Amino acid sequence: MTRHHRFLLELHLEQIDALDRAIARIDEGVKSDFDSFRDATEIVKTIPGFDDLSAQSVLSEIGVDMSRYPSDNHLVSWACMCPRNDESAGKRRSTRMRKGSRWLKATLFSCAWAAARTKGCYFHALFHRIKARRGAKKAIGAVATSLLRTIYHMLKDGTLYQDLGADYFDKRHKTASTRRLVQRLQNLGFAVQLTPVPA
Repeated sequence: MTRHHRFLLELHLEQIDALDRAIARIDEGVKSDFDSFRDATEIVKTIPGFDDLSAQSVLSEIGVDMSRYPSDNHLVSWACMCPRNDESAGKRRSTRMRKGSRWLKATLFSCAWAAARTKGCYFHALFHRIKARRGAKKAIGAVATSLLRTIYHMLKDGTLYQDLGADYFDKRHKTASTRRLVQRLQNLGFAVQLTPVPA
């Protein structure tokens, strides 16, 4: 290595050190400006699939004051996380989501994938329930929308996340699920008689 090469390497290392110092100053500025978001970040982090960075990203896009949105439907519509209304002559032509903030959508969708992989939680059950009928893309969109609705209600009420459980849909539609499963067994040629188990 010649003297000239050492000189060039020193210049490059000085540039890297200057960039590191600039990044550290930016991080300090962001931390000081983010003090008002700190409590809201801790609330959002209790949802499966969220960490510090993803919670901060979502809150920086939607804010922490949920009184701006009359309902969770308004927030979902503002974020363009609902199907567009593309109807003509009584025919629905497209149900694709509208284009919105790409940073918010990207964060919500990555958190939705993480939540859908969390076994034993409501979002895992929601994903698999919709995936069976509509496919994985529609299902992950529904999970992302459900995450945004959850954030709205948690920030509005100031409560931590309370999971509904993986068996939420089974409990909610107990009679319908029972009837559907009995019908499937009868279609396979079995005679079914149900007797409830004492609690």
